Amino acid sequence: MKKIMLMSFVLIAALLMGGCGKGKASLTLAGSTAFQPFAEKLADQYMNINPDISVTVQGGGSAVGIQSANSGAAQIGMADLVVLPAEAEGLTATVVAKDGIAIVVNPANKISGLTTEQVRDIFNGKITNWKDVGGINAPITVVSREAGSGTRSSFEEIVGNINLKRDALIQDSNGTIRETVANDANSVGYLSHGLINEKIKALKVDDQECSTEAIIAGNYKLVRPIFLLVKGNLEGEIKKFIDYILSDEGQNTIKADGLLPAK
Repeated sequence: MKKIMLMSFVLIAALLMGGCGKGKASLTLAGSTAFQPFAEKLADQYMNINPDISVTVQGGGSAVGIQSANSGAAQIGMADLVVLPAEAEGLTATVVAKDGIAIVVNPANKISGLTTEQVRDIFNGKITNWKDVGGINAPITVVSREAGSGTRSSFEEIVGNINLKRDALIQDSNGTIRETVANDANSVGYLSHGLINEKIKALKVDDQECSTEAIIAGNYKLVRPIFLLVKGNLEGEIKKFIDYILSDEGQNTIKADGLLPAK
């Protein structure tokens, strides 16, 4: 009897040790801060369905996303660029969403819209006072993303001929752009339209609202794709996760949280 109990104990212990030795599979995403909060929510949903995998999401900007995918620091890079640079040519790119870039001001600002030319002149420093575009007599505080940001690169690519004014306030994420504009009545910045909230106000550009409807209709022009970048072919856990994002559930999550589906 004692011998049977001892053998049973050894068997149970072996099974427990074998289970403990089996670690979770893991994925790391890095890059676009515009897509980061959406990727985090998608990762949480995916892990709830697949408890045997751990998905970590990090920011850093689109340049970091490309570098991380190339170096292997992350299995998946995130980039929100109108055109991918040469550094991404060797990566497998998958469009998982589309995103509008909103021109935003403080809600206290009475301006409701700008033309593309006015936006260009403000960020270049040619227009420096709100009274020159129909606002109050107050200096304009320009807020921009850092070099290497996908949002900045896309903004400059679409608006065209941007030579950012030297005294612009530089922020390292869409979130800090939002907080800066929310706390400065005379500021103007740009960020993902999926991150607009009551703290800021999105302006019309060329009489078009930065809305899901206007973007889908092709009327609002400041739009860029969201890429997931992988070194090599899509396979294994990487493919499963990207397939989930492209599934009906994943795309509905993207749409519900303010971005546009990939198709």
